[in-house]
Amino acid sequence: MSASSRRLAPHIPSEEPVADGTVSVDERVYEAVSRALLSGKLRPGTPLRERALAEALGCTRGAVRKVFTRLGAEKRLVLEHNRGAFVPNPTVEEMRSIYRARRIVEAGLVTSLCGQLNAVQTEALQRHVQAEYQAMEEGRRADSIRLAGEFHLVLAHMAGSDELLSYMQRLVRTTELYKALFDSVAATACAPREHQEIINALLGGARDKALAVAMAHLDELEQRVIHGAVAEREVDLVSLLAGSSSTPGC
Repeated sequence: MSASSRRLAPHIPSEEPVADGTVSVDERVYEAVSRALLSGKLRPGTPLRERALAEALGCTRGAVRKVFTRLGAEKRLVLEHNRGAFVPNPTVEEMRSIYRARRIVEAGLVTSLCGQLNAVQTEALQRHVQAEYQAMEEGRRADSIRLAGEFHLVLAHMAGSDELLSYMQRLVRTTELYKALFDSVAATACAPREHQEIINALLGGARDKALAVAMAHLDELEQRVIHGAVAEREVDLVSLLAGSSSTPGC
């Protein structure tokens, strides 16, 4: 494992301090926009305006633009030339493709970790699940979604591969947004319980069972997200048709 991987704490921070211990402007803006996206209040296709965000966050438009570029690279914003930044509106096939990638990667991850967790790693995972429960109980939806994704990053960190962790971060950030956009608030409560089941299966050392539990968790999440996306688009279509029916001459 490289030095950078050893330094990575089980909790993956979203903010990075600068030399004096404060959070840089870029990281503050990144965190604010990320929380807005994970809150689920911004709907697919919503435009994000540089000027309005810069004024709201007390920063320059240049800082907002840098954060947009970063979020675009993470697939959490869509950047269109001469039009600006928009909340993604992924197709069902695009979402299925990302979940397929997660299943393939996490199957290998679970196989690698099954029966191999030590006491320190187990305690870190249990603390993380408790943090998930607390966020859920306090109604902090953005934190609940972020922590749910980070559980899988904690597992990836324990595998000891920087390359794996980097790829997992990209996949998890994308599916976090899918969950925020299309999963129900009530379904957030499922994550810590399902994550505890994954921990128990990994500790049990039965590889087939651990794989079954982990894959069922991802399958269920994918099904809920896609169901929510389809339902939202049906509502949008109904609204559009209802609006057209009142147009003069129709």
